[in-house]
Amino acid sequence: MQIYGADMQKTRVSTFLLAGFSSCSNCQRIIFSSFLLVYVFTVFENMAILAVVLRNPKLWKPMYIFLGNLSFLEVWYISATLPNVLANIMTGNFEISYVSCISQLFIFTFLGATECYLLATMAYDRYVAICNPLRYTITMQDKYVLFLLIVSWLAGLFTPILPIGFMTQMNFCGPNKVDHYFCDASPLLKLACGNIKPKEIVDFTVSAFVLISSMLVIFISYFCITWTVLKMPSSKGRYKAFSTCTSHLAVVCIYYGSMSFTYIRVRSASPISSNKLVSVLYSVITPMLNPIIYTLRNKDVKQTLLKTFKKAKDV
Repeated sequence: MQIYGADMQKTRVSTFLLAGFSSCSNCQRIIFSSFLLVYVFTVFENMAILAVVLRNPKLWKPMYIFLGNLSFLEVWYISATLPNVLANIMTGNFEISYVSCISQLFIFTFLGATECYLLATMAYDRYVAICNPLRYTITMQDKYVLFLLIVSWLAGLFTPILPIGFMTQMNFCGPNKVDHYFCDASPLLKLACGNIKPKEIVDFTVSAFVLISSMLVIFISYFCITWTVLKMPSSKGRYKAFSTCTSHLAVVCIYYGSMSFTYIRVRSASPISSNKLVSVLYSVITPMLNPIIYTLRNKDVKQTLLKTFKKAKDV
């Protein structure tokens, strides 16, 4: 496709070449084996939690419904990038079409934003449970839980519309090598020709809104929780209240820390090499760790999982 500028003729690229992690063949084998193991394990553990929540009526409570949604999201979140990485390494073909690249960016952004809103919703649920326990069953009725879930998913779905709209209006005139292992906005902007400032502003504004708005809900929720717990007369009660929040806080710190490092910045000024490593943290490691963190810290989920596996073993 030919695109004519004021002074020169430019050819728009139709495919991108993903740089991946390393050109070393031995390193590629290690990366492939590691990522394959992580992917299989992540999908298995998240699907296990989702199945346990769906099949056990005693877990049909807001906290576990939100956890099940998070596990469902994590399966798709890691699947948005890792299978393509594995296929690239296995075939040695690191090309990705323009349409596939933009589609991957849309899906990845949608799921990442949805996770932010789900984590904020889970923080609100803990706030109601600890600060207003007598009104918890009234406040967190099924219809309200469904409303919070729909809002979280829809808010995530609408998040990439404006950034992707701007991205599709940009010209990529070559070179076409994306210095990343998947199509993310920052390395793509490095390849764009023309004025990228409007796109940078849009990306920064949308990323900041998603992260800051959801983090604000989490911060206010945990401020109220801390204030309430500190006023409890019993140390046992304080420990029990805080123990229900530690898993969520651990996930929030890992996910928001890495996401903020990558996205709340001017994109073209971001060091791509550091972005790769941080991206692995929130797009690969976090989906794997979340089920482990929640399972180890949650007695109900852990006991139900053990009973389920025991039944399956006895069959």
